[in-house]
Amino acid sequence: MRRRPAPSGHDMTCRQAVALVTDYLDGALTGEQAARFRAHLAECPHCTEHLAQIQATVAAVGHVGAEDLDPPAWADLIDLYRRWRAGT
Repeated sequence: MRRRPAPSGHDMTCRQAVALVTDYLDGALTGEQAARFRAHLAECPHCTEHLAQIQATVAAVGHVGAEDLDPPAWADLIDLYRRWRAGT
């Protein structure tokens, strides 16, 4: 049986890695995706720091649900998200 080569962090851009952080923390990546993500982190101190910052934020804030936000804060977050998705 032929073994697959180990994934390289160069197979993933920083933009791709950042997009996977939430799924990684939620355990939602496939084994191959998680391996590529970890390989990227092993070679990229910037993405490693980004992951650490997200982990610290989650630990500090915990889980904030929609019901925890007042309507103006909810509307601001939705607007921010839509602008981010639109690339503006």
